[in-house]
Amino acid sequence: MKKSYLAILFCMSLAISCTQKNEKNLSDNPLLSEFKTPYDVPPFDKIKNEHFLPAFKEAIKLHDDEIKVIASNKETPTFKNTIEAIEYSGGLLERISCIFYCFIDAKTNDTLQKSAGEIGSMLSQHYDAILMNKKLFEKVKSVYASKEKLNLNVEQKRLLEKTYKNFIKSGANLNETQQKRLKEINDELSMLSQKYGDNVLREINGFKIVIDKKEDLAGLPQSLINDAAQAAKDAKMEGKWIIGLQNPVYTPFMKYSEKRNLREKLFKAYTNKGNNNNENDNKEIAKKMLSLKLEKAKMLGYKTYAEYIIEDNMAKTPEKAITFLMNLWTPALENAKEELEVYNKMIKKENKNLKIEPWDIRFYAEKLRKEKYNINDEQLKPYFEIEKVKQGMFNVLNKLYGIKIKEIADVPKYEPEICFYEIRDANDSLISTFYLDLFYRPNKKPGEWMNNYKSQYKKDGKNIRPICTVTANYSRPQKGEPALLTLSEVKSVYHEMGHVIQCSFLQCSYISLATIPRDFVELPSQILENWALYPDVLKLYAKHYKTGTTIPDSLIKKITDFQFFNQGITTTEYLAASLLDMYLHTITEPITGDIMKFEADKLNALGLIPEIRTRFRCTYFNHIFTSGYSAGYYSYTWSAMLDSDAFELFLKNGIFDRKTGESFRKNILEMGNIEEPMVLYKRFRGSEPDITPLLKKRGLDKGK
Repeated sequence: MKKSYLAILFCMSLAISCTQKNEKNLSDNPLLSEFKTPYDVPPFDKIKNEHFLPAFKEAIKLHDDEIKVIASNKETPTFKNTIEAIEYSGGLLERISCIFYCFIDAKTNDTLQKSAGEIGSMLSQHYDAILMNKKLFEKVKSVYASKEKLNLNVEQKRLLEKTYKNFIKSGANLNETQQKRLKEINDELSMLSQKYGDNVLREINGFKIVIDKKEDLAGLPQSLINDAAQAAKDAKMEGKWIIGLQNPVYTPFMKYSEKRNLREKLFKAYTNKGNNNNENDNKEIAKKMLSLKLEKAKMLGYKTYAEYIIEDNMAKTPEKAITFLMNLWTPALENAKEELEVYNKMIKKENKNLKIEPWDIRFYAEKLRKEKYNINDEQLKPYFEIEKVKQGMFNVLNKLYGIKIKEIADVPKYEPEICFYEIRDANDSLISTFYLDLFYRPNKKPGEWMNNYKSQYKKDGKNIRPICTVTANYSRPQKGEPALLTLSEVKSVYHEMGHVIQCSFLQCSYISLATIPRDFVELPSQILENWALYPDVLKLYAKHYKTGTTIPDSLIKKITDFQFFNQGITTTEYLAASLLDMYLHTITEPITGDIMKFEADKLNALGLIPEIRTRFRCTYFNHIFTSGYSAGYYSYTWSAMLDSDAFELFLKNGIFDRKTGESFRKNILEMGNIEEPMVLYKRFRGSEPDITPLLKKRGLDKGK
């Protein structure tokens, strides 16, 4: 999942404009100095917690000075002295922000979390002051009014449109009283978002089940038992086992544990994160944030916050997004009910007095998968040694695009275990660099995501290349053993690498045009997942870590055969979360009652049955409360439609067809947001996306 932390559509360049005086006064702060490092990566070995706050203050001051020069320029406003000048300002601030928020996600601590609130507030106020600057907006408006006479190219026109619209959507046309209130809203949203995310992380790290009887480990794979024993040892409880809420622990425990009471306990803790009426409770924070978003949207002339957000996306309207989701909802729910009936029969066969509950689904799904397909993660993981998975993925990208990926050792890193790579094109020119930080640490945010330390852009004849980072929470290898991945984790590695590849291939003149709509940005990541488990690809990299033997055809067939397995329930869980997001952001009046009742009422009205729970709930839905996916969680399924439809072309022409790969690169990956997403997609595919391949891929089509 890609994130953006600065709530503005025009991003700033990375050119640094420190004056000699400022460099001298703050010369001991590495964030304010030239990075004399390989590939211009951050000097992680020199950056300390205490460097961030003064660095932000200095960078904001410098950016303010740049904006004053632009706003007070006596010359007639032009595209160059106004629009480009704004675009290329604030480079130092952008650089520091990228580093800080990558740290907050991947290497947080109490000091950084305390600083985050103050820094978030400073940034909110700073960008509000720019976007509500009357003198500056008059210049932008003047250039916009004369756009037809300026003979601008496609990118320049797009930048002008986006810059002008961003000022409008940020309150430039509001009166002083309204602007004052909007600044207060943005400031409060920034602080509440940080608190919400911190609460979720504390809830995850604060819960554990301590197991002291070996019989309570029944059914668990040895790898999970080893991890639980190590967690207990780290907590000075040697001889016991600790089970927590982190996904690499939670998911396999729910699939394999034969102790139903422990599954229930873990499930209820997981699904009540932020909903425990303690100091980490997120119910009132969520309500307040939704109320503030609605107030902001109405102030800017929109009926709902979803309307404010989605007009810039591929879907364009909330109604179209909801209609799309509902076209999948009915077939997904019908399939889910059929799947649940099978699980109900299984549990009643064991005990006629029991019925299937939400904490039973993964367990009985795993039993059925083993019974029906005779396959499970523990059987497959030996073929998915992490280094071989990475190399296989790099080979796929080489076949598709001709690129070469090489690990580089002597580069500053914030953790020794992190890997660093360079990507070079077929002509050996440097395309990008990226970090892989894949193993769980308690100071990491949960989940997987891609982010940037530096974005791609062009200036003064130079094509600045990006520095990316992929962060995940996979289980650490046991002593003397390599790290092994599950099927789901293999797909997630490919997913995040898809984001890296798009950022690497971008050929935008302006960073702002690399800010891709939410429901289009997931296409490059989700389409790459199709190669991960494709039979011909599996044979290239899936080698048993002990014997070196290639994964047998019998296992590949089983992987292929269960592609429809449990898709009804899985899709329903995703759709429920997507629709919940839409319902929360299409309110026209603030939620005054219990937000959990609001959630339940909306999902019940959809017909969601109690055995299935939404993938995320209001109190731990980080995507929409902390990660920029407000009114945008539908984009994963929307992008699944795009990737299913687009991959059909690869299947038709050959999955490694270089001509198709180059077309995808030129028309999608390199273009960013230079043109409307639908225009770009049609240029690649020849037509608008069709939902049929997605229904077929998930076994939700009536003629399956």
